[in-house]
Amino acid sequence: MKALVTGSAGFIGRHLTAALSDLGHDVTGVDIVDGRDALNVFRHGGARFDLVAHCAAVEPHRSAIDASPLTVGAGCLELDAAMFQWALRTRPGRVVYFSSSAAYPVALQQPGLAVKLEEGHIDLDRPEQPDAIYGWLKLTGEHLASSYRRQGGVVTVLRPFSGYGEDQGERFPFGAFQARAKRQEDPFTIWGDGTQTRDWIHVSDIVGAVLAAWEHGVDGPVNLGTGRAMSMTDLAKLFTAEAGYSPSFDYQPDAPSGVAYRVCDPSRLLGFYEPRVSVEEGVRRACRSR
Repeated sequence: MKALVTGSAGFIGRHLTAALSDLGHDVTGVDIVDGRDALNVFRHGGARFDLVAHCAAVEPHRSAIDASPLTVGAGCLELDAAMFQWALRTRPGRVVYFSSSAAYPVALQQPGLAVKLEEGHIDLDRPEQPDAIYGWLKLTGEHLASSYRRQGGVVTVLRPFSGYGEDQGERFPFGAFQARAKRQEDPFTIWGDGTQTRDWIHVSDIVGAVLAAWEHGVDGPVNLGTGRAMSMTDLAKLFTAEAGYSPSFDYQPDAPSGVAYRVCDPSRLLGFYEPRVSVEEGVRRACRSR
């Protein structure tokens, strides 16, 4: 098939591009860092694709979301709106739209609740406060996806939780912990108080879920996660144990740390794909990579 991957040099985009290419598909990758702006494709392109995986986004990490909300929000919204307008014109076989776990109500992610987030916790007709402007723009993106579907478009909406992998950058918690462990930093810095808890899913499982959703014609929305909770402190302990040292932890409560508890109910995902890489295995791979 012919596939288009936007944000093809980004973390998820490059892994998805490689997987589709390995399967023998004809893949066009578009990323601004390679000099190809997805907006230009959406405004002027007329080619038809069997699959469009829209991974392009503006700085979707915690520090940028908190420090530059307008830049992140306006940039991502512009990309999403242009993509769906282009899709209406060119009618690809299926669009995969990456929403986010940030779209879930922050009221369900407070200390002491330990709520496993289900897809039904988001009501697009009566949305509750999501996580920052990034959550709002993803809710808007899901509205655009819904409108696109009503106008005859075929679209899969996915809500990834905390994706990670051995080649992730230091702007994200997993990548930052990987780098600190490799340098054997002592003290080992952790943003927040270390109790904030996430649902970690390896990038290979995100890619596997995308391919399975396409194969099975899943519209979604679907959570991409494992349902397993792990705190930042426990993740740091996995890294330092794998690196063979026992540092003290330097907690930074004033640094951006996000919500207290963000873990999914993966029941819908498990209907067509089961994650294969545990976080322990992911940490092992990360510590052994260059």
